Amino acid sequence: MKKEKKAGNSTAKRKVEKDSSSSDGKDRLGSGGERHQMAGGNHPVLTTNQGNPISDNQNSLRSNSSGPTLLEDFVLREKITHFDHERIPERIVHARGTAAHGYFELTESLAHYSTAKILTETGDKTPVFTRFSTVTGGAGSVDTPRDVRGFAVKFYTKEGNWDLVGINIPVFFIQDAIKFPDLIHAVKMEPDRGFPQSATAHDTFWDFISFMPESMHMVMWIMSDRTLPRSLRMMEGFGVHSFRLINAAGDSTFVKFHWRPKLGLQSTIWDEAIKIAGADSDFHRRDLFEAIEKGAFPEWELAVQLFTQEQAAKFPFDHLDPIATRPWPYFAPKGTHWPVNLALVTPFVNRGKGGRTPQEYLAEVKKYKTFIPTEAKERRRIDNLRCKLFGDYMRQHCSKNEDKWGPL
Repeated sequence: MKKEKKAGNSTAKRKVEKDSSSSDGKDRLGSGGERHQMAGGNHPVLTTNQGNPISDNQNSLRSNSSGPTLLEDFVLREKITHFDHERIPERIVHARGTAAHGYFELTESLAHYSTAKILTETGDKTPVFTRFSTVTGGAGSVDTPRDVRGFAVKFYTKEGNWDLVGINIPVFFIQDAIKFPDLIHAVKMEPDRGFPQSATAHDTFWDFISFMPESMHMVMWIMSDRTLPRSLRMMEGFGVHSFRLINAAGDSTFVKFHWRPKLGLQSTIWDEAIKIAGADSDFHRRDLFEAIEKGAFPEWELAVQLFTQEQAAKFPFDHLDPIATRPWPYFAPKGTHWPVNLALVTPFVNRGKGGRTPQEYLAEVKKYKTFIPTEAKERRRIDNLRCKLFGDYMRQHCSKNEDKWGPL
């Protein structure tokens, strides 16, 4: 194949001699002595992003065999432009993450509480995509700091995508969403020096906590073994917020969602976490990928806590506390008015069989958040603004480069 362009008295030549259109897979030399690696056999034809077949994208169009590169080379321009725009802004929080595909199988119908098909049609297998992450560190930080972990599950349901976005701790820092920017600025690196990375053990964070008594419960959880998980496969997940399920009659029931690992809850100790960070900064990512490749698919039970508005009115605390400064008690303590049916029930299981790892990190791990109407949230303070914040952030995060790796 021969591509020519008149440029003054010179003939612009690109790529290969006449016989280079052969598909035998052998390399060819162009008229300028440049090498062309040609695909052979059953390999698909190389094309531009628009689908136009081309012979080569390794050599630029030049004015002559030793002349300058010509900007008329649309293959060159497309390749460089794509490269210039293929990175997207880093997430403000949860920047370092990994994910896996699997499926959700309903084993007991919740038709008495909900009309959502994913919660009422037993035996169906709904594809899911689960993203795990640290909160504080950047995309290039380590996997094993003392930090809260994100636990976000996207269900590809018959009625649309449903995102159950949570963390591995059942409580949160703040009661009012207007404090969220202040919280994140506090947990990030010191503003004058740019460290410590992926850690809250610095003065800015503790200054913030000292003015926020509501955060003390969360601090106790952070300082526990929960923030030093042994593996992402051995980590619990919590929806944190209170939700409402609506049944066919229009009756509502409060619900909280809890993911419980079939492998059990396991953690490292601090000295182990420090050593692992120095030896393998990708420890959790590697563990998840290798387990799936070996067929040891991770598996969680999805448990729910359910009670009515009438029962909630008897609680000695606000069950809609947006930071969930206390998780709902699993059992009614003696002498209280808390309903005994607060015990966890486990009607469905997220099975790992058939799971797989992502094929393209940028395209699959960064997904937009949506909610289906049949699974209604009790919108109070934090959660109300969270719906706005997530959508706004993801539009900024991904939409500029949506054409590079598909729709959000």
